[in-house]
Amino acid sequence: MADLKLERDFPVSPEDLFAWVSDGAKLLKWWGPEGLHVPEHDLDFSRIGPWYSVMQNGEGQQFKVSGHVTHIDRPKSVGFTWAWHDDQDQRGAESHVTFSVSATDSGSRLVVDHRELVDAESATNHNEGWTSSLRKLEALCN
Repeated sequence: MADLKLERDFPVSPEDLFAWVSDGAKLLKWWGPEGLHVPEHDLDFSRIGPWYSVMQNGEGQQFKVSGHVTHIDRPKSVGFTWAWHDDQDQRGAESHVTFSVSATDSGSRLVVDHRELVDAESATNHNEGWTSSLRKLEALCN
Protein backbone atom coordinates (compact mmCIF):
# COMPACT_ATOMS: atom_id res chain seq x y z
CA MET A 1 0.00 0.00 0.00
CA ALA A 2 1.08 3.56 -0.70
CA ASP A 3 -0.18 6.96 0.44
CA LEU A 4 -0.09 10.35 -1.26
CA LYS A 5 -0.49 13.83 0.21
CA LEU A 6 -0.64 17.11 -1.73
CA GLU A 7 -1.05 20.61 -0.28
CA ARG A 8 -2.02 23.80 -2.09
CA ASP A 9 -2.80 27.32 -0.83
CA PHE A 10 -5.60 29.38 -2.38
CA PRO A 11 -6.48 33.09 -2.03
CA VAL A 12 -10.12 32.30 -1.10
CA SER A 13 -11.94 31.74 2.17
CA PRO A 14 -12.17 28.21 3.60
CA GLU A 15 -15.92 28.27 2.91
CA ASP A 16 -15.33 29.14 -0.76
CA LEU A 17 -12.62 26.51 -1.14
CA PHE A 18 -14.82 23.89 0.52
CA ALA A 19 -17.54 24.70 -2.04
CA TRP A 20 -15.01 24.10 -4.84
CA VAL A 21 -14.19 20.63 -3.49
CA SER A 22 -17.70 19.52 -2.53
CA ASP A 23 -20.32 21.12 -4.79
CA GLY A 24 -20.91 19.03 -7.93
CA ALA A 25 -21.19 21.99 -10.34
CA LYS A 26 -17.93 23.48 -9.07
CA LEU A 27 -16.14 20.10 -8.91
CA LEU A 28 -16.89 19.53 -12.60
CA LYS A 29 -14.93 22.66 -13.53
CA TRP A 30 -11.63 21.18 -12.28
CA TRP A 31 -12.24 17.44 -11.90
CA GLY A 32 -9.84 15.26 -13.85
CA PRO A 33 -6.41 15.92 -15.31
CA GLU A 34 -5.85 18.59 -17.92
CA GLY A 35 -6.97 17.48 -21.38
CA LEU A 36 -9.79 15.31 -20.05
CA HIS A 37 -13.46 16.18 -19.78
CA VAL A 38 -16.28 14.52 -17.84
CA PRO A 39 -19.19 13.54 -20.14
CA GLU A 40 -20.94 11.40 -17.51
CA HIS A 41 -21.03 11.70 -13.73
CA ASP A 42 -22.82 11.74 -10.42
CA LEU A 43 -20.24 13.98 -8.81
CA ASP A 44 -21.52 15.52 -5.59
CA PHE A 45 -19.44 15.50 -2.41
CA SER A 46 -21.95 17.64 -0.49
CA ARG A 47 -23.90 14.56 0.64
CA ILE A 48 -23.15 11.08 1.94
CA GLY A 49 -23.66 8.42 -0.71
CA PRO A 50 -22.39 7.00 -3.99
CA TRP A 51 -20.60 9.00 -6.66
CA TYR A 52 -18.89 8.30 -10.01
CA SER A 53 -17.31 10.06 -12.94
CA VAL A 54 -16.30 9.06 -16.44
CA MET A 55 -13.35 11.06 -17.76
CA GLN A 56 -12.64 11.10 -21.48
CA ASN A 57 -9.54 12.14 -23.42
CA GLY A 58 -9.34 13.70 -26.89
CA GLU A 59 -9.16 10.27 -28.57
CA GLY A 60 -12.41 9.17 -26.91
CA GLN A 61 -10.77 6.82 -24.40
CA GLN A 62 -12.80 6.72 -21.19
CA PHE A 63 -11.72 6.25 -17.57
CA LYS A 64 -14.37 5.52 -14.94
CA VAL A 65 -13.84 5.96 -11.21
CA SER A 66 -16.43 5.58 -8.47
CA GLY A 67 -16.87 5.44 -4.74
CA HIS A 68 -18.91 6.48 -1.76
CA VAL A 69 -18.81 9.76 0.15
CA THR A 70 -18.07 8.61 3.69
CA HIS A 71 -18.01 11.86 5.68
CA ILE A 72 -18.64 15.59 5.40
CA ASP A 73 -17.50 18.11 7.99
CA ARG A 74 -18.33 21.54 6.49
CA PRO A 75 -16.21 23.55 5.82
CA LYS A 76 -13.28 21.42 7.01
CA SER A 77 -13.24 18.09 5.20
CA VAL A 78 -14.93 15.58 2.95
CA GLY A 79 -13.90 11.96 2.56
CA PHE A 80 -14.72 9.36 -0.06
CA THR A 81 -13.68 5.97 -1.35
CA TRP A 82 -12.09 5.69 -4.79
CA ALA A 83 -11.76 2.80 -7.26
CA TRP A 84 -11.09 2.66 -10.99
CA HIS A 85 -13.25 0.47 -13.22
CA ASP A 86 -11.87 -1.90 -15.85
CA ASP A 87 -13.10 -2.33 -19.45
CA GLN A 88 -15.93 -4.59 -18.21
CA ASP A 89 -17.00 -1.90 -15.69
CA GLN A 90 -15.73 -3.94 -12.72
CA ARG A 91 -14.40 -1.91 -9.78
CA GLY A 92 -10.78 -2.46 -8.89
CA ALA A 93 -8.89 -1.93 -5.65
CA GLU A 94 -10.46 0.64 -3.36
CA SER A 95 -8.51 3.50 -1.80
CA HIS A 96 -9.57 6.47 0.34
CA VAL A 97 -9.39 10.21 -0.34
CA THR A 98 -9.87 13.09 2.07
CA PHE A 99 -10.01 16.75 1.06
CA SER A 100 -9.15 18.89 4.11
CA VAL A 101 -9.57 22.68 4.13
CA SER A 102 -8.03 25.03 6.70
CA ALA A 103 -7.62 28.78 7.05
CA THR A 104 -4.28 30.47 6.32
CA ASP A 105 -3.13 34.09 6.68
CA SER A 106 -3.80 34.68 2.98
CA GLY A 107 -6.85 32.48 2.39
CA SER A 108 -7.04 28.73 2.78
CA ARG A 109 -5.13 25.49 2.29
CA LEU A 110 -6.35 22.31 0.64
CA VAL A 111 -4.77 18.98 1.57
CA VAL A 112 -5.52 16.04 -0.71
CA ASP A 113 -4.77 12.88 1.25
CA HIS A 114 -5.10 9.75 -0.91
CA ARG A 115 -4.46 6.59 1.15
CA GLU A 116 -4.21 2.86 0.60
CA LEU A 117 -3.23 3.00 -3.06
CA VAL A 118 -2.22 -0.43 -4.32
CA ASP A 119 1.50 0.35 -4.85
CA ALA A 120 4.12 3.06 -5.46
CA GLU A 121 3.40 3.15 -9.22
CA SER A 122 -0.26 3.81 -8.51
CA ALA A 123 0.72 6.59 -6.08
CA THR A 124 2.96 8.15 -8.75
CA ASN A 125 0.16 8.03 -11.34
CA HIS A 126 -2.36 9.51 -8.91
CA ASN A 127 0.15 12.21 -7.93
CA GLU A 128 0.34 13.24 -11.60
CA GLY A 129 -3.44 13.19 -11.96
CA TRP A 130 -4.18 15.14 -8.79
CA THR A 131 -1.39 17.65 -9.54
CA SER A 132 -2.87 18.28 -13.00
CA SER A 133 -6.39 18.63 -11.57
CA LEU A 134 -5.18 21.01 -8.88
CA ARG A 135 -3.60 23.24 -11.55
CA LYS A 136 -7.09 23.61 -13.00
CA LEU A 137 -8.48 24.48 -9.55
CA GLU A 138 -5.69 27.00 -8.97
CA ALA A 139 -6.56 28.75 -12.24
CA LEU A 140 -10.21 29.01 -11.15
CA CYS A 141 -9.42 30.36 -7.67
CA ASN A 142 -6.79 32.95 -8.65
